[in-house]
Amino acid sequence: MTCPAGARRPRVVAVGGGHGCAAALQAIRRYADDVTAVVSVADDGGSSGRLRELLDVVALGDLRKCLVALAEPGSVLARAFEHRFDEGELAGHALGNLVLAGLVEATGDTTAGVEAAAELLHTAGRVLPATTEPVVLKGEAEGGEVAGQVAVSRTPRLRHISLVPADAGPPPQATEAIARADQVVIGPGSLYTSVLAAAAVGAVAAALLATSAQRVYVCNLRPQVPETEGYDVAAHLAALSEHGVPVDVVLCDTSAGMELGQVGCPVVDTDLAGRNGLVHEPAKLASVLSDLLA
Repeated sequence: MTCPAGARRPRVVAVGGGHGCAAALQAIRRYADDVTAVVSVADDGGSSGRLRELLDVVALGDLRKCLVALAEPGSVLARAFEHRFDEGELAGHALGNLVLAGLVEATGDTTAGVEAAAELLHTAGRVLPATTEPVVLKGEAEGGEVAGQVAVSRTPRLRHISLVPADAGPPPQATEAIARADQVVIGPGSLYTSVLAAAAVGAVAAALLATSAQRVYVCNLRPQVPETEGYDVAAHLAALSEHGVPVDVVLCDTSAGMELGQVGCPVVDTDLAGRNGLVHEPAKLASVLSDLLA
């Protein structure tokens, strides 16, 4: 989408987590000047999980990935944020997670700490946590209930996810951004453990329902085993609906291995995969998302 001289470029919000949300942000920054990410903080594995146990902070890994995706191109600091130590007591920790933990402690506030990191990285937008306090992701499946993002990700035939505490919510800047957005991009990413872990937060889902923005779901390229084993695009949308997350249009690439199914909303099925066929190509995604607003 090209904007006439002097025209306002769109306000776009990305909702999700992990590498999927980072890919969406790399796409969105190509056509939007006002970019906000509302990011899942429910992870309890790896470096994020260890820091949660030690410091009682929210999961920081997905916030770090999204900050790096919006960082100034060529930033040495952004590369350093992704550096992961492989020896000693720091083994497994990403430097960016440690910096974020320090900034959160120094500011006394999750949102303020992330904003301080954004200033250091000269990001092209804002990154906000989906909840400002640590939460536990719970999943209901055929085999019973499981707790923790890692456990949920390893559980097949999931039916529903929820967060504990149930009243945990985002900073007001997140719902305000959704309210004034022109477009909200939901996904891509792990359906239950990244996308819904952010989008199904009570206040976030309510803001998505109330906004006049175009709500676009970017579906994964293929089912994720075991979390969404056997799912087609329609099953992903059904899960979003079950959790109160509205969608106006879905983007997918069924040539990459995902069946379409009986989808009840407008669909754009087009080439979105990168060269390896495993992840979305930001340039392709940007072109389609911007065309939807044209």
